[in-house]
Amino acid sequence: MSLSSLNAGTSWRAQLLRCGRRAQLPVGRRFHTRLAISQPNRSTRPTLMRATTLQPTIEAYLSSSTTTSSSSLKTTTSVAIVPPYAGQGNYSTSTASPANVVTPKEVNPATHYIPPQTGIIASLPASWIPYAELIRLDKPTGTYYLFFPTLFSTLLAAPMAAEVITPLQVLGTSGLFFAGALIMRGAGCAINDLWDRNLDPHVERTKFRPIARRALSPQSAVLFTGTQLLAGLGILLQFPSQCLWYGIPSLPLVVAYPLAKRVTHYPQAVLGLAFSWGAIMGFPALGIDLLANQDALMAAGALYTSCIAWTILYDMIYAHMDIKDDVAAGIKSIALRHEHNTKAVLTGLAAAQVGLLGAAGVAAGCGPVFFVGSCGSAVATLGWMIWKVQLKSVPNCWWWFKNGCLLTGGGISLGLFGEYLAQYYGLYEKDEHSDGVTVS
Repeated sequence: MSLSSLNAGTSWRAQLLRCGRRAQLPVGRRFHTRLAISQPNRSTRPTLMRATTLQPTIEAYLSSSTTTSSSSLKTTTSVAIVPPYAGQGNYSTSTASPANVVTPKEVNPATHYIPPQTGIIASLPASWIPYAELIRLDKPTGTYYLFFPTLFSTLLAAPMAAEVITPLQVLGTSGLFFAGALIMRGAGCAINDLWDRNLDPHVERTKFRPIARRALSPQSAVLFTGTQLLAGLGILLQFPSQCLWYGIPSLPLVVAYPLAKRVTHYPQAVLGLAFSWGAIMGFPALGIDLLANQDALMAAGALYTSCIAWTILYDMIYAHMDIKDDVAAGIKSIALRHEHNTKAVLTGLAAAQVGLLGAAGVAAGCGPVFFVGSCGSAVATLGWMIWKVQLKSVPNCWWWFKNGCLLTGGGISLGLFGEYLAQYYGLYEKDEHSDGVTVS
């Protein structure tokens, strides 16, 4: 055998041996062998390296590769991790760079709580925001609905008082009632949220309320509610002493409403009893003893039941916004009970409201200004709302709930105020004198 053939055979055997040994290497080592990087001034033959030794090299290589491929970008994008029920807007992020933190505008408001960016609440300190949201400070419509019955009764009772009630007295009494409505509405919302703290997280519209998202503990909410009730008592004590005895019976109704939705399909009736209580309060506030004045008692009773019908009417529209979530959460409402004949029920409630309002005017001895202004505007605004409201549309129901308050409540108030001015300035007496009728 020649030397060249021997060398060739030896070379062939060496190569075969190396291939066999390479085939027996673990998968991880073969992987790292292929990723081995040649060093300068050394042989270009791949060098076998341990995984622990090679790891920093691989990370540096990948880092440099990523930087090179994205060199055309001026900044890199970082992702903020926002918990679904983050309290008070304290979002935590996965990046240490403040410039790249995702702002609340980039968060999906359907799945994450976003603190108010505009309005009165946005200007408050962060620690105050949950309390302001608890009393719905940014949603004053409920306060207006609670205030209007007190305004109705004040204006209706003013001409019936034994002493002449001046416009300034009417204004002062109405201002106190508004302050009381603001405070007591907030207390009612807090009580409602305390009862519903285990239900609100399952309803789309209420899942980010302060107690539901755990921005406020139930203990803090109870303490805050007690403070509100004391403030409401302070407002009540500014009225004649008999108002205290007329006002206290309304508190059990405020507490009972959140429970009613668990046992009956008509919790709006309980809400009407509570929200309409102010329709009685205007009479004792102006010194009229309802137990001693039969006409005033009849007027107050008719006005109170009229406001109950109005409350059920507008809250039935309001309940349609939550109808799907109420089914899932097991909450009962009049909207679910009469889902397929809602507008017929609304029409009946509107007729009852206007009829009882007219009866209150008759008992109080009101003239044509009241019947045209108050009753006429109630017929027009309620009829328009019932005709136009789209019960399957949440935004449309909210629009009519919010604006129907001002349309119907404002119209009735203007009619009552016009009636009060007509009687205060003796306009009806002048008309009677012009017709040749002697007034004693």
